[in-house]
This record gives sequence, structure tokens and C-alpha cells, in this order.
Amino acid sequence: MKTLKLSLFAVAGALFLSFSANAQQVAKKDVKTSSVPVKAAVAPAAATPVDQKPTGLTFKEEVYSFGDIEKGKPVTHEFTFKNTSKQTILLTNVKASCGCTTPTWTKTPIKPGESGNVTATYNAANEGAFTKTITVTANDTEQNKVLTIKGKVNPGAAVVAPANGPTQQ
Repeated sequence: MKTLKLSLFAVAGALFLSFSANAQQVAKKDVKTSSVPVKAAVAPAAATPVDQKPTGLTFKEEVYSFGDIEKGKPVTHEFTFKNTSKQTILLTNVKASCGCTTPTWTKTPIKPGESGNVTATYNAANEGAFTKTITVTANDTEQNKVLTIKGKVNPGAAVVAPANGPTQQ
């Protein structure tokens, strides 16, 4: 009697597992064969920025090159923009890509047709070429504007010691 109960329990368990595995295969097959609804639902999430509502900020320029600059002398550039939307815009966040760049920006609401600015100051402490970005977030859209500064930091003027005097380090 005990063996019969164990056998029935084993058969019931096996049937349950086979039904469960079959149900999973059918569900996977349904997902693979229903291409139109699934892809249509996935496509907007991976949409390109063209599909998004553009920001109402129109910058005079979005990339600025300082060219060659001297090491140890910070440089600053002001990016100006105009509110080309029909609503008041507020810059909610402006963030530089690294600590060597410090942004400041218009913190008051910008009405339609008015202008504002984002100023980027780059600390030219390290020699070599650089490209840094400043991400501007406004309240009018989820799409950010990315401003870019670039240039090349050259060594500063070398200190030349007198011919017969001590050298400076």
C-alpha cells in the first residue's frame, strides 16, 4: 500500500513537471511568433532622440574650441541660448563631465524669446589635448543638451635661470 502511494505521488509529480515544461515552451513560442505587437511595444523605449520632444533651448553654438592654451591658466567660455519655446524654461541642472570643468548658468526662469547662458571654466592643470562636456537639463523636456569644450594645454613659460646663478626648480 505504501509503495502504491509513493508510485502515485511520483506519477503526479512527473505529470506536473511535464505540464509545466510544456507551458513554458508554449509561452516562449507565442512570444517568438507574435512579432508585431512585441516589437511595437519595444521600439518606443529604444527610440532615437528624433522621436523625443526637442528642448526649447537654442544655443548659438554647442561646441567651442579654446585652441592652444597655457598650462596653469584657467579659461572660460560663455554659451548663450535663446528660449524658442512657447513656455517659460528653467535650467534644472548643469553638470560637467569632470571636476576640472566648472559650470555656472542662468538660474532664473527664462521666458519665451529671452536669452540665458551657461559658462564653462576649464582648469588647465594638465598638459595635452582635452574634450569635456557640460550636460544641460531643463524643465521643458526629458532630452538634455550637451555642450562641448575642447583644446590643447601646452606647457607654461619655463623659468630660465641666469647663466652663472642657481637654477630654479
